[in-house]
Amino acid sequence: MLAATTLSAQYQPADKATITVDLSKKTGKMTPVWAWFGYDEPNYTYMKDGKKLLSEIADLSPVPVYVRTHSLLVTGDGQAALKWGSTNAYTEDAQGNPIYNWTIIDSIFDTYVKRGMKPLAQIGFMPQALSTHPDPYRHYWKPGDPYTDIITGWAYPPKDYDKWRNLVYEWVKHCVQRYGKKEVETWYWEVWNEPNGHYWKGTREEFLKLYDYAADGVKRALPTAKIGGNNIAGTRGKESQDWVNEFIKHCISGTNYATGKRGAPLDALLFHAKGWPKAVNGVVQMDMSPQMQDIMTGFTIAMSYPETRNLPLIIGESDPEGCAACGMATNPENAYRNGTLYSSYTAASFARKYQLAQQTGANFLGAVSWSFEFENQPWFYGFRDLATNGVDKPVLNVFRMFGMMKGDFVAVDASNMYPLETILKNSVRGEKSDIGGLASLDGNSTAVMAWNYHDTDAPGPDAEVLVTINNIPSKKATLSIYLIDKDNSNSYETWKKMGSPQNPTAAQIATLEAAGQLKQIKSEKINISGSTLNVPLVLKRQAVALVKLDW
Repeated sequence: MLAATTLSAQYQPADKATITVDLSKKTGKMTPVWAWFGYDEPNYTYMKDGKKLLSEIADLSPVPVYVRTHSLLVTGDGQAALKWGSTNAYTEDAQGNPIYNWTIIDSIFDTYVKRGMKPLAQIGFMPQALSTHPDPYRHYWKPGDPYTDIITGWAYPPKDYDKWRNLVYEWVKHCVQRYGKKEVETWYWEVWNEPNGHYWKGTREEFLKLYDYAADGVKRALPTAKIGGNNIAGTRGKESQDWVNEFIKHCISGTNYATGKRGAPLDALLFHAKGWPKAVNGVVQMDMSPQMQDIMTGFTIAMSYPETRNLPLIIGESDPEGCAACGMATNPENAYRNGTLYSSYTAASFARKYQLAQQTGANFLGAVSWSFEFENQPWFYGFRDLATNGVDKPVLNVFRMFGMMKGDFVAVDASNMYPLETILKNSVRGEKSDIGGLASLDGNSTAVMAWNYHDTDAPGPDAEVLVTINNIPSKKATLSIYLIDKDNSNSYETWKKMGSPQNPTAAQIATLEAAGQLKQIKSEKINISGSTLNVPLVLKRQAVALVKLDW
């Protein structure tokens, strides 16, 4: 997989930039790594706004979207709450015999499969009847509470590893019976979440044992199933790297706790990558560098072992920061989430993910955006979500743009795009914006994404961007331009102009829903002189545009 951008040595003035595309130079397949999403609260999946958003995500993607969620094995009544979810899949009778109940898990996976989506099925967390520390179990965390308050009985190792293995075996077997072997073979299974962080209250050795028994259960039920791990947090840190390396070495040649044999199944390697925004004198300042460093570290580790260098790599969570349910009222650094700072960051960061895959040669399969929706919460509370109360935020429109980009990358020269090395070290902290581009070619269609991004959420000059597309193999075409900025594809600005109502009327909601869609600002049939087309754009600070040409 190759990224599509070369970099000029000198920046032009911040308010003028060029993006030059050469359709004759393919630089690699555009794998849709963006078509992966996840969230903490599994029970939102089948609720009203959850179903609506999942339908929209499925519709915008030309490929099946993978979905990952926590707490699929947690004990409880299925009531949704922040950073909590339950399915009651496993309980025991008075004699300690297992009772399996797949009703809620089925309703979750049914919602995906009916939309052509696929689970990145997380095997976790620990049912209360299996936990070595079963009480307290249910938590009641709310924004502003200590993050550690969520860590209760579900985070502990099993008291019986054979029962744990059998739970996983019965679950996978049930999925094969319900959805068919051919379908389940296309899914990915993974064990737990961030075992080096708060989510695991056992030792490193106990996690490896947990993985071995779970993987054995998966493979017994479906030998062709794909399973991986270990979804480490803070991948760039030394301790995190130690975790990943020990996990890989165990899967290659360690003694398997479940079978006694050499090694453990590993069909995909997963790790996490997060940025680190701050509020500086009341102004949000993003920081992409830690996220990109996490990704570079994960890719580099995978490429350092012959056994893992060709494995699919999945960034199990890839986000601007770490807590989706921490709103901007309690965490002012998260005020980026409602408006166009989130959308421009998403465009600029995914471009760098592609570049990192090119630079390392990694088999980059997917990057899970840990953002979904929060049912029955205040409007525009500042959660890290794609929609609020059924109304799409600007960030979802970047994924709609990505959905129109497919086929091959083609070469792009972007005069004002920050070099990857600068992003890795300092993010976008200079006086000038990051004005960059990605371009794809698919049959008789090309799409060019362009953005004007800066870390600091402060006013900046508009950018006059000249997009030049060279070597167009036609004299006639249809030109379409889509735009996300303060005035376009932006439900948040529309909501603020209404007076920020927390109880909008039906008419207001309809207006907001329309404002949340991706806006096409131009569509016209054109004649092409020679084989070159020049498309002038004006990009406001934090704007993203898509120029699409069909012939």
